Amino acid sequence: MSLFPQAGPGGRRSGIDLHCHSLASDGRLSPTEVVARAAGQGVQVLALTDHDTVAGVPEAARAAEIHGIQLVPGVECSCQWQGRELHVVGLGIDPDAEVLQDLMSTARSARWQRLRRMSAKLVSRRVDGILARVEALVGEGMPTRAHVARAMLEAGHVTTLQQAFDRYIGHGKPAWVRPEWPDMDDTLAAIRAAGGQAVLAHPLAYRMTGAWLRRTLQAFRAAGGEAVEVVCGSSDRQAILTATGQALRAELKGSIGSDFHGPENPWIELGQLHPLPAAVTPVWADWPQVAGLE
Repeated sequence: MSLFPQAGPGGRRSGIDLHCHSLASDGRLSPTEVVARAAGQGVQVLALTDHDTVAGVPEAARAAEIHGIQLVPGVECSCQWQGRELHVVGLGIDPDAEVLQDLMSTARSARWQRLRRMSAKLVSRRVDGILARVEALVGEGMPTRAHVARAMLEAGHVTTLQQAFDRYIGHGKPAWVRPEWPDMDDTLAAIRAAGGQAVLAHPLAYRMTGAWLRRTLQAFRAAGGEAVEVVCGSSDRQAILTATGQALRAELKGSIGSDFHGPENPWIELGQLHPLPAAVTPVWADWPQVAGLE
């Protein structure tokens, strides 16, 4: 049997997408627009997984009913293990669970503290007025570095969003501030207490050696993690092979997700995903709403 099942009609197209973002965090579309776009791309099961917030889930759920999509309530939590930043997607969570709300409140405070420190560093480099613009952009949403980049672009300090990261707010740049995220074990405990399944997002994006990634996945599984994102929106076949091997060694299930943020990036689209390799047990193996879509 081939490691890569045949994609559906039209090439890379999946009826399942378990990682995307909306205006509730750093996405460019409202939850309603995300769901409508997913439906237009043939997605039938969608998880909205905004950064450290479930604020967009109720709106997305209403839109999903209109478009005939099964919505999986989700969240992407930032956390740390051994001093390394990790992103964990919680799938099938109860958005109203008190333990999850407490975790997200802590993350929101940490995010604002970080962005204020970034803004102060930018002021020291004569990049003024960013914090006020960020506050206006975020509103009641979840603040992210993407909001800082957009504020800098709007103010004319950079000509592209990527330039803001490359020159100012990326890792090791002049306005970089190390994040202070919750511990991985506490994050996974909150996701599990909220009835969810914990998935390590985009495992090859952390710039770890293979040995470090294996250690991380082992610790993740020991703390209650269930799956790893084997197929991401930017994954090529070699990346999928690598992630598959890591998932199998750690005895973790597999997930797929585009990590869609907005239409301005034509390379990352909702539902445009390679199928999950047959060797990996899907995180959705016991979900009735996914029967027949694999």
